[in-house]
Amino acid sequence: MTEEERIFKGILFSPSNSELKAMKLRDHNLSSQYSRTFEDQTEEREALLRQLLGRKGNNCFIQGPIFFHYGVHTEIGDHFFGNYNLTVQDDARVTIGDNANFGPNVTIVTPIHPFIASERRQMLDQNGEPKSLCYAKPVTIGSDVWLSANVTVCGGVTIGDRCVIGAGSVVTHDIPEDSFAAGVPCRVIRKITESDSMYFRPEVMADCRVMK
Repeated sequence: MTEEERIFKGILFSPSNSELKAMKLRDHNLSSQYSRTFEDQTEEREALLRQLLGRKGNNCFIQGPIFFHYGVHTEIGDHFFGNYNLTVQDDARVTIGDNANFGPNVTIVTPIHPFIASERRQMLDQNGEPKSLCYAKPVTIGSDVWLSANVTVCGGVTIGDRCVIGAGSVVTHDIPEDSFAAGVPCRVIRKITESDSMYFRPEVMADCRVMK
């Protein structure tokens, strides 16, 4: 079993494995290249994202700078918007649906390290060799999800479709669809309903209209 296969099984793996290090170096370099491009270098940016990500949908825009740990472990749907400083530490798989919007400084982290300091330094791997080991849990973010500024999503979390996550939240548990959730740790505040429609805010709508 390869170290990458161990990641996907959710068991301990060695981040210092040479094959994993080569994958990370490649994607760190691609992330750095993307971060040095200008916003109007659309063709260059598109080509870099196609190399960087496991899957990228149509009509996506990521402001940059960006940081992806593996990149190829991340799949992004159509019409994605990512604001400044998107960080995705995608040891385990990260899946993002269609029409998702991320505010500035959103971070997704999948790896989990031991609590005991001595175990965090080193444990014995499957071959009995002392290594620094960790494990990772996947993250799934549904379609039409809005993550506000400075949201952190931790490993093992699923955020359902059409959710809104408040600014500065740390999401450590699943959030059911159609929820407004916020806080540290993030908790469901209430269900999103038709009463949240901008239709009921004429002072903001002014001469605009809601589409039916």
